[in-house]
Amino acid sequence: MSLPPLPGRGATLNAASDRFNLPAREADGDWLDAIEDLDGGPPPLRTTVTIERARTIIARNNSPDVPFDRSINPYRGCEHGCVYCFARPTHAFHDLSPGLDFESRLFVKPDAAALLEAELAKPSYRCQPIAFGTNTDPYQPIEGRFGLTRQCLEVLARHDHPLTITTKSDRVVRDIDILAPMAAKGIAAVALSITSLDPATARTLEPRAPHPAKRLAAVRALSAAGIPTYVSIAPVIPAVTDHEIEHILEAAADAGARAAFFLPVRLPWEVAPLFKAWLDAHHPDRAEKVMSIVRSIRDGRENDSNFFTRMKGTGPWADLIRQRFVKACKRYGLNRERIVVRSDLFTPPQGRQLTLL
Repeated sequence: MSLPPLPGRGATLNAASDRFNLPAREADGDWLDAIEDLDGGPPPLRTTVTIERARTIIARNNSPDVPFDRSINPYRGCEHGCVYCFARPTHAFHDLSPGLDFESRLFVKPDAAALLEAELAKPSYRCQPIAFGTNTDPYQPIEGRFGLTRQCLEVLARHDHPLTITTKSDRVVRDIDILAPMAAKGIAAVALSITSLDPATARTLEPRAPHPAKRLAAVRALSAAGIPTYVSIAPVIPAVTDHEIEHILEAAADAGARAAFFLPVRLPWEVAPLFKAWLDAHHPDRAEKVMSIVRSIRDGRENDSNFFTRMKGTGPWADLIRQRFVKACKRYGLNRERIVVRSDLFTPPQGRQLTLL
C-alpha cells in the first residue's frame, strides 16, 4: 500500500512481508483518498512502544566480514526512520511491516542490564568487544525515556568490558561520563554515522535522526573527552549522497575524528521496494539512474548477500567510490592508526561460583 510521504517518517509503504506467509495488507476503503483531502495533509503517525521480555541480551554472529562477534540491541525497530536501514526486515518476524511499522511500532527490553550482568557472570563467558548500534540505533529518541543503553554501559564499565557504539544521535554525549573513563583504559570507541551534510537530504532520508551539524558536534565533544571517534558514511547512495564523500570526511577530521569507514547502500529483502518507493516520492527525476548504479555495484542485482562483497560492492562504480574515500582519508589525516579496544581488563561479576583468590 503506497502512501504519500508522511511528515517525520521515512518509509512510504507499509506492506506486510510475504516471506513468512503473512496475509497481505489491504487498503482500508477510501482511506488514502480521505487523508489527501484533510486540511494540512495526512495525520501524524504515532509511535507505540511494546515491552519485550527477552531471555538473553547478547546476540552472536559468525559473519566473516564484520569486525565483532557479539552485539546488544536494547530496542527493536528504530524511530529514526532511515529508509535504507538493513534492519527493517527484522520486523517481519513480529508479523509487522518493515515499512512504517518498523519506525513507529517499537519494542523495548527493560531487563537488558540485568540480563547482561547475568550473561557476563556465566563461567563459560569469554570476553570480546560488544557492539551497540549494529541493528537499531541505541540512542534513538526512546533512549531518553528508558535509558536502557546507559544502563548496559554502566554494567560494562563496572566490569571493564570493552565496547563499541555506532549511532546517528548526538544523545551519545550524555554518556560521556561513562565512556571517557572507559576510553582512558582503552575499552571504548564510538562511531557517528553521517550520510549527508545537507539538511534537506537528511530530512527525507533519515527523518527523525538528529541534524548532521549536531552529529558533528557530538564527534567534537567525544574527541575532546579523549574517546576514540570514527565517522561512518553508511550508506553511500550513488547519485544522491556520493558527491558528499569528501565534504563529510573533511568536516569529520575538523571535528576531531580519528578514523572513518563507508558502506555502499544495501537493499536486502523488503528494503529494496521501500527504497525504490522513496526514490519515486523524493527523487523521481533520478530514480532509475540511482537503481541502475546500485545494480552495477551489486553484480546486476538490487542486493548482494554474499560475504565480503556485500559490504564493499563490485565493479567500476564501487571502485571509484572506494578510491575517492581512500584519497580523501589520506588528505584529511584519517585512518592513520587502527583503533583497537582491549579485552584483557575484564573482571566478571561474582555469580553463583565465587572467584577463587
